[in-house]
Parts: sequence; structure tokens; C-alpha cells
Amino acid sequence: MGSEVIILPVIFGVIFAIAYLYFSTRNKERLALIEKGADASIFVRGKRDGTLPFWKIIILNIAVLLIGIGLAIFIASILVNTFGVYEEVAYPGTIFLMAGVGLLVGFNMTKRLEKQD
Repeated sequence: MGSEVIILPVIFGVIFAIAYLYFSTRNKERLALIEKGADASIFVRGKRDGTLPFWKIIILNIAVLLIGIGLAIFIASILVNTFGVYEEVAYPGTIFLMAGVGLLVGFNMTKRLEKQD
């Protein structure tokens, strides 16, 4: 019973630790480069006029992932009711399979959209 209470703070702690390490090391790198006299333009990522905004890429990938999960639940229910596959096998297996396919399709769609621009 106690393990359920511990899981949520551990997840938030891991997320906080990753964010803290990312930002602190990035700051240390920048300070070290500034001390050595490096050009400050390396800190600014050049925005190309044709690039897609980051939020559009995220929304596209999440949408395709959720479509894949919804399709997976539908396919798993067909497998269970028609072919008699065990629910314990059909639902998780199909969800993971279709979620992976959805992420792959979303990645390819994003790549194709970035090539067009």
C-alpha cells in the first residue's frame, strides 16, 4: 500500500532532477565559453524562416499517438471478441504496438513537413 504513495513523488523528483541538470550544465557551459571569449552568437539558434514551430510538431505527434492508441483499443476488442485472444495479452500488446506505429508515423510526417518548408 505504501508503494503507491512513493511513486508519484519519485516521478516528479526524477523530472525535476533532469530539468535541473539540463539547465545547470547549460549555464556552466555558457559561462565557460564566455570566459574563454567565444562568440555569443553560438547561443542563439538561427531561426530559419521555413521551420515549423515547436508546438505544431508536438501537437502533430501527440495527435497521431492518440489516434494509434484509440485504434489499438478498437483492434484489441475485435481480437478478444472475434478470435478469442486473452484480454491480458490483446490490449497491452496491441496498444504498445499501435502507439509505436503512431510515433513512427508522426516522426515521418514531421520530417516530411520540415522538408517541404
